[in-house]
Amino acid sequence: MGPFEIAALAIIGGISLSAYKIYHGNKNNADSRELDELKTEQERIKQRLATLESIVTDKSYQLKDQINRL
Repeated sequence: MGPFEIAALAIIGGISLSAYKIYHGNKNNADSRELDELKTEQERIKQRLATLESIVTDKSYQLKDQINRL
């Protein structure tokens, strides 16, 4: 293997490593952004669930339900 081939392999290896680092860095940013969106959505769902639980466990709601069944 000659010196030009070694130099070509070193250049190709360096470019490949740089491209991998950029790809990996962007992937982590996208994952982080998606994780933040999912956490926000989870909090909204928890709030809605708490509201629904308070409505269903309310005595007036249960009374209305019993009256409607009659």
